[in-house]
Amino acid sequence: MSDNAYDFYGGGNTARGYTSLLPSSLQGLERLCVVRGGPGLGKRCELRSISDKLSAAGHEVWRIACASDPDALDALIVPGLSLGIVDGTTPNAIVPEIVGATVVEFDLGEACDKSALSARESEMASLDQEIADRFAEAYAGFAEALRVHDDWEKIYIGNMDFQKADELTQECIDRLIGDRKSARAGSEAHRFLGAATPLGAVDYVPGLTEGLKRYLLKGRPGSGKSTMLKKLAAAAAERGCDSEIYHCGFDPNSLDMVVVRELGFAIFDSTAPHEYFPDRPSDEIVDMYERCIVPGTDEAHADELAPIRQQYAANMKRSIGLLSEARSLRDQLERLYAETVDSPAVERIVEEFRRDVLGFASIQV
Repeated sequence: MSDNAYDFYGGGNTARGYTSLLPSSLQGLERLCVVRGGPGLGKRCELRSISDKLSAAGHEVWRIACASDPDALDALIVPGLSLGIVDGTTPNAIVPEIVGATVVEFDLGEACDKSALSARESEMASLDQEIADRFAEAYAGFAEALRVHDDWEKIYIGNMDFQKADELTQECIDRLIGDRKSARAGSEAHRFLGAATPLGAVDYVPGLTEGLKRYLLKGRPGSGKSTMLKKLAAAAAERGCDSEIYHCGFDPNSLDMVVVRELGFAIFDSTAPHEYFPDRPSDEIVDMYERCIVPGTDEAHADELAPIRQQYAANMKRSIGLLSEARSLRDQLERLYAETVDSPAVERIVEEFRRDVLGFASIQV
C-alpha cells in the first residue's frame, strides 16, 4: 500500500482458467467509467497517474492490478466517491451491469485508422490465436499442478486430527471476533491477494495488512488453512462484520486471507508462494501443522513427498513460462494496434476521460 492506495487483484490465471472476482469490487458504485479499445490502448489513460492524483487529494483508492501485465491496471475504485474505472478490454471486455450506476464509456478504438486495422487484420488474428493458445496451455498446466497438489494434500489429510483443527478454528473465531453481535448481516468483498503472472507469483500482502494485527497461518497442503479461513469469514458475516475475502490465486475455491478492518486484524495463509514470517511487533503465528497433524508426518512420508513437490514445481514453472510467452505476443499485438492510432485523436479522447474522472473528484486537471 502507498499512502491511502490499496493494491490487489480482481482476476487471476488459475488452475480453473481465468477467474474474475472483479464484479464484487464494483457493486454499489454510482458512477462507472469504462475505457474500451484495442490491446494496449487503455494504458494511454495512465490509470496509475490518475490514482496518484486521487490519492494525493486524500481519497482512498483501490488499484486492481492486471495478472497478465505487470505494467497495467484492470481497474481503479474510489469508494468514497462511489466511482469506478475499468479497462474494458480483454479479459474485462464484458463489464457486469451495476444496478443504479451511471456508466460512461470512452472508446479509444474510435481513434484507430480503420483501413490500417483492416490491412493488419490477418496478422492480428494470428497473434490473437497464439495468445489464446498460450493461455490455454498455461491453464492446463496449472490444472495438472492442482491435481498433483491434491495428492500432496491427501498425505496430510490422512494424518490430521480434525477435532483439534475444529478446536483451533473456534479459538481463533473467539479471539478475533469474540461475542460481537449485530442486527445486520456483514458484507463480503471477494478479491485475490496475489496472482500467477508472467513474472511469477506476485502478492500484495504487506500493503493489504499494513496497520493490522496479523495472524500468519502456517501448515502444509491439506492441513486445514483454507477451511479455517472459510469458517472465520462465515462467523464474521453472521456477526455483522464487513470482511475482505481473499481467494487463492492458484485455486480460487480456496481462501488465502480474511481481513476485518473494523476489528483490526488480518489472518492469512503464510506459506509459499506468499510465505512471510513475523516482522512486526504484533505478528503471531498460528501453526496448523503443529496443532493438527500427527507429529513426524513430514519425516515418515519424505520419500513420497519429494517427487510430488518436484512435479508440482515443474508444472508451475512451465505454466509461468507460457504466461510470459503470452505477454511477449501481446506486446507484439499492442505494437500493431499502436501503429494504427491517430495520436491527436486518441489524445483528445484520453483528455476527455481525464477531465471526466478528475472533475468528478473535484480535482483540477
